[in-house]
Amino acid sequence: MGLTPSAPLPRVVSVVVGTHNRPDTLRAALASIRALEGPDLTFQILVGDNGATPETPGVVAEFGGIYGKTDVCGCAAARNIAMARITGEFVAFLDDDDVWLPCNIRPHIAMLDAHPEFEAIFGQVTFTDTKLRPWAVQWPVTPPADNDFFRMMMSGYFPQVGATVVRARAVQKYGLMDEKLIGDSDWDWQLRIARDYKIGFVDQSMILFRSRPPGAADTLQWIRFGYTRRIFLRHALPGWRRLGSPVAMLRSYLGAVEVYRVYFEEAAVDRASKGDRRGARGAIMRGFLINPVRTLRGTLKKGRARDAFFSALPGAAQRTA
Repeated sequence: MGLTPSAPLPRVVSVVVGTHNRPDTLRAALASIRALEGPDLTFQILVGDNGATPETPGVVAEFGGIYGKTDVCGCAAARNIAMARITGEFVAFLDDDDVWLPCNIRPHIAMLDAHPEFEAIFGQVTFTDTKLRPWAVQWPVTPPADNDFFRMMMSGYFPQVGATVVRARAVQKYGLMDEKLIGDSDWDWQLRIARDYKIGFVDQSMILFRSRPPGAADTLQWIRFGYTRRIFLRHALPGWRRLGSPVAMLRSYLGAVEVYRVYFEEAAVDRASKGDRRGARGAIMRGFLINPVRTLRGTLKKGRARDAFFSALPGAAQRTA
């Protein structure tokens, strides 16, 4: 009597979800994780909570997740509580206000299986409004031509953690995220991996990523700018050979902080269009502090940024009356 070959065991992925007082969006996030499970794939859902909403543990229980609580502020602290309990072969992430698309995870695992030299895989994301309605093309459009993700990241690429899968051994080697970094702790952690290992890329959107409209998060963006600068310097010194000359390093730095300059330029345009001259001036000033040359160039070149600058000048209302 012949033996019937047994079906292969499902791959186990530990999914780290940090949450803070958003049980409704957390429920949608966790549902999007469980929706991907099948005979070939199962998830260990690990939720780290540093909020104060009593409904959160119940939401986690609905989806068979493992709940952890911390009183330490910041995304890193919430994620670390979860990362400390990883048992899967791979590790994935999701923010509590985003959702996975059905195509996520399996392409990452297939690429990791095909390329033992890869330690992590990045994927594309789709930007949406607060109601998860897409408003932008998939990002990033293409990976670096030389496959040097470290240099691409140091020049302004922030891989969204919801589209990232790493081998569990990376957590064992690099440890948890730096809880002193209130902003961009995930970028810092991904840079540690990219500096030492090869990383693959799946050119397909993996998540719907909620983004805020211009001017909706000035304080948060300014705080993040400070942490981005700090993280850049932390990795630039040991990785300077890959960044090149001092001029090339400066270009990389300006690329890393360009997202914040663009944010404050758009915020200035938005506020000027609403007659908020004081708010427009404040946004222009912050853009100038981030990159004075690029901001000055924008105020001199004909376009919305220049219009916002002149409309924000003191006395502009009297001159246009």
